[in-house]
Amino acid sequence: MFFESVDESSASADGSSESNLYDETQKKLDEYYVALKRLLLPCQSSSTGLFSCNSEAYIRDSVYCSAAVWALALAYRRVDDDKGRTYELEHSAVKCMRGILYCYMRQADKVETFKSTQKMDAALHSKFDTWSGDAISQPYHHLQLDVVALFVLYLVQMTASGLQIVFNTDEVAFVQNLIYYLERSYRVPDFGMWERGSKYNNGSCELHSSSIGAAKAALESANGFNLFGTKKGAPWSVLWVDIDAHNRNRTVMDSLLPRESNSKSADSALIPTVSFPFFAVDKESLRLATLQKIISKLEGRYGMKRFKGDGYMTADEDRSRQHYQPAEIKMFNEIECEWPIFFVYLIIDGIINDNQKQVNEYSEKLKPLLVERHNNLKILPRFYYVSKENLEMERSAPGSMERESSFTLFEEPPVFLWGQAVFTICNLLTDGLITAHDLDPIKRYLPMVERHKVSMRYSTFSGVVSDTIIQVSLIAESKHLQTILSTYGFATQTPQQVEPIEIWPSQELLKVYLHLGANDKLGLSGRPKRPIGALGTCKIYSVHGRTVVCYPLMFDIGDFYMAFDTQTLIDELQHSLQFVSSYWRMPMRPLFIFLLREDVIEENRRGPMLEVLSAFKKGVWEGIKVCLGRVQSFIGSSVVENLEFARQDNLCTMEQDIIQPFTGKDSSFDGEVCILKRTASSFSNLTQISEDFDEELQRANAFRSRSTDDIVAHLRDFHSGASLALLFGELSKREGLHFDTGNGTCYDRLNKLCRKAAQQKLWSLVRYSASLCHKVVDSLAPSITSVLVHDKHVTLGVFGHEEVVISNPLPPSTIKDILYTLCTPHDERDACLQQELVLHVGAAINKQPKLFHGMLQVRIGWLAHAMRLLLKHRNVHYGSYDADDGGEAQSEDIHDLSPSAIKCLLHDVLTVEKHSDLTWLQKKQIAGALNKAPYDFYSKVWLILERSPEGFVINGHHLPQQPTLSDMGKNEVAWWKKVEAMFKGLHRPEFRHLIVEMLLVTAVVLERNPEFSFQTCTDIDAVVRSAIESYKTDNQFQEHISSSADDEVNDDIGLFCNLPPETSVRFMMQSVMKCLLGGSIKFTTDETCSVS
Repeated sequence: MFFESVDESSASADGSSESNLYDETQKKLDEYYVALKRLLLPCQSSSTGLFSCNSEAYIRDSVYCSAAVWALALAYRRVDDDKGRTYELEHSAVKCMRGILYCYMRQADKVETFKSTQKMDAALHSKFDTWSGDAISQPYHHLQLDVVALFVLYLVQMTASGLQIVFNTDEVAFVQNLIYYLERSYRVPDFGMWERGSKYNNGSCELHSSSIGAAKAALESANGFNLFGTKKGAPWSVLWVDIDAHNRNRTVMDSLLPRESNSKSADSALIPTVSFPFFAVDKESLRLATLQKIISKLEGRYGMKRFKGDGYMTADEDRSRQHYQPAEIKMFNEIECEWPIFFVYLIIDGIINDNQKQVNEYSEKLKPLLVERHNNLKILPRFYYVSKENLEMERSAPGSMERESSFTLFEEPPVFLWGQAVFTICNLLTDGLITAHDLDPIKRYLPMVERHKVSMRYSTFSGVVSDTIIQVSLIAESKHLQTILSTYGFATQTPQQVEPIEIWPSQELLKVYLHLGANDKLGLSGRPKRPIGALGTCKIYSVHGRTVVCYPLMFDIGDFYMAFDTQTLIDELQHSLQFVSSYWRMPMRPLFIFLLREDVIEENRRGPMLEVLSAFKKGVWEGIKVCLGRVQSFIGSSVVENLEFARQDNLCTMEQDIIQPFTGKDSSFDGEVCILKRTASSFSNLTQISEDFDEELQRANAFRSRSTDDIVAHLRDFHSGASLALLFGELSKREGLHFDTGNGTCYDRLNKLCRKAAQQKLWSLVRYSASLCHKVVDSLAPSITSVLVHDKHVTLGVFGHEEVVISNPLPPSTIKDILYTLCTPHDERDACLQQELVLHVGAAINKQPKLFHGMLQVRIGWLAHAMRLLLKHRNVHYGSYDADDGGEAQSEDIHDLSPSAIKCLLHDVLTVEKHSDLTWLQKKQIAGALNKAPYDFYSKVWLILERSPEGFVINGHHLPQQPTLSDMGKNEVAWWKKVEAMFKGLHRPEFRHLIVEMLLVTAVVLERNPEFSFQTCTDIDAVVRSAIESYKTDNQFQEHISSSADDEVNDDIGLFCNLPPETSVRFMMQSVMKCLLGGSIKFTTDETCSVS
């Protein structure tokens, strides 16, 4: 309670008098009202409604203060004579929430930019001028996604309780755009709750579990919710959320937890995310594991540390600088401030989860931390800190020193608004004046399976998790295909037989969604052009009387070429159905439209697809339960989404000019006549024509130097696919992809050529044509995000040339620019090949993360190089790698492989240690190209650095002992990445592997000889070369070189790498000892050592 004088046992002894109980309740409520009038409400601006103790109002503080005021209003609803206080408190909360909405709407241009680009400078501000609502001009880390999520969450909660906050459709449109703002939180690095980003406070952002979880919770709360209220609202005042975007936030959050981010293993910011108010985690075990990790690592006598190494407001922090110096963070270990507010959160968590033991424990811990102010009011300090004179004693004996309240600091405001607001809510719950249901009317506090839908009219994500049966309708693109399939006993429908139901490609549905949230007055364009995912395409849509179903993007042949490879399509089909089966969260069943094309059911590739369809008829495929049937028969058991936000006038425009339902096979591709055939090396690089190519291709190459008009005039003289691709590529580079060749644009002609090549499985030409079209595969950005959340970076670029390191998620447009900028100058096809690899890596790391253990960077270009090495070995010894090559001549070019063969080759490379048929050189080449490090490798390098006062050099990069050791820890990801950065620029994979082995050998020597350390800076490369020179002088060298007939072993490094490990390690050990005993050694004890 707020008042020291309150006696909690003052109610009647037997508790039987309702009058006494009512009087006691009234008395408690009045006490809370007085406390709020003295502590929180005086801080509310009379103009904007924002809460602040000074001229700058933080949105987080304001939302929590309005929540506390609203909570007391909920309590007053329980009494008959509220003295007008319910109305007063409710509208105080409404004024604050509308004030925040007003501030946000003045930054609508930022929302419009951010929802498409996710750029930092387009983020909504996290604080505003208290009295005017103006944006704060000075530099500040505004990108804090959890703040926007908190506002959206309480906007829904308060509206659900009966408050009216949103007044008109302009405001509805803006809030809908806030949903778009949050939907891609799973790939937006931000500064997090503490406004500092990385724990190193160097101005860098990172993905935060707390922010992603907050966004996920806000999206769940908002989906299907009517901002005008359930009884007052209309279809156009309903909020809509992309179910697939929500699911990606969920999966990324689950992957990160119980960690907060790459730099912060445990962080108290996660407590509000996994518990009150967000309740973002669906799995109770994960929620408890996260809380337990925070408590075990961060709890102190005075509260929770924010995170390890947090220097905020410590006595040693230099507050004149916004960011820290590189070596500064270690200064704050063991002296971090402790925040009692998180004890309050844990009390609330205990109340909601009926854990009285937890409530009692943290209530007792909290009591001595409260500070008494005038009139016996108890207030919560922001933090407790170690005074300057006690710092060293606290460092030497953590937890031994008494700490001082933040209120003792001169610049501290008189009230910690955020803390006092949460403390108020906690006390209301503790005293039984409100319940969890009052505080959370949309029932987020309940387990997911027990949550009820907010509105029965619109679908939500919070349905019961069940054993999902997927309804599958088979759609044949033509009657000819339908006849073929019927001979095998499979009943299908053509698009005409589905009528009046319409089948739309998912991109057409996007055109309807473009109007959702659009508002000319605010300059908002509506939903960004984000693909509809697998979950979204499993619903039926009602658009002003039209019933629409959509087929998934995987069946769209105009998007990318992967759908032309039967096995890849089957793999993607299995992945999508498994995904839908696992994550469908709606009360009705999903409806999956399986579009069958003639290209995929051709006679020579029909078998695998028929096996899938046979399994569908049996009702189970790969453990997935399916039910085949006609589209019409599934209408009653499927989810129907009413897109009533689409205005009729807009819909008429779309019908006339835009919407193109799927009506069957596209015959326009049949008009392109060309001869597609393999050449000697499948045109390994069409920009480098040699005498090995046929006459027409050489003639086309000569034409590339002619004028544009001349090339166009003679296009009809060329018929082979390679020649036409070469010439279309030249024209597009000169004139652009939309240049009209007289028979279609360059893009159209290349797209048709790509499809023809795919039909004949000429994958090199497919990738070349697709690359010239600058095609980008769907899910490229989410696949990279999947790698990043596993604590790994991704690099794009061609092996041996420039690479770009991706350490934070990027939008697809940026990834596309990187790929085509880096790959096109060397080999156009690599831009598409690397997209395939990114997709395969993203799927593999989610399914089999152990395959990537020891890899801090997934270097896509190097991965392709490793695959080429293995492919070369396979072709030499076992013939063609691709079982679907049609018996053509062998090829060592990776681009000739189908996408499914690329996936198999990738898996073989990632499991290369299991292949016994490779030489030691080949194993080291592939292992080096994978950038894999052995277990405990970085700890071993840390040991070497500890014993190297002058540091050491790898690949010309010097790693100093200080400030490295003082700034990092050997188990930190930042240290691991610093070591990996030293290998940058090293383009020989086997030599990289030798350096890794040498570092391990050096660490073993130092471990066995603790009295030794390096006196001078050691060049590890030189130590490796010394080992090679020692081997060359050994008698085994001549025997080895005479017995080696492998063309790959063509120099000293190759010969050394081809040695058995026990032999090469012996020479490495000798080289290390030679270095140590060659004058660069000293004892670490007091003894003297003389080395001659």
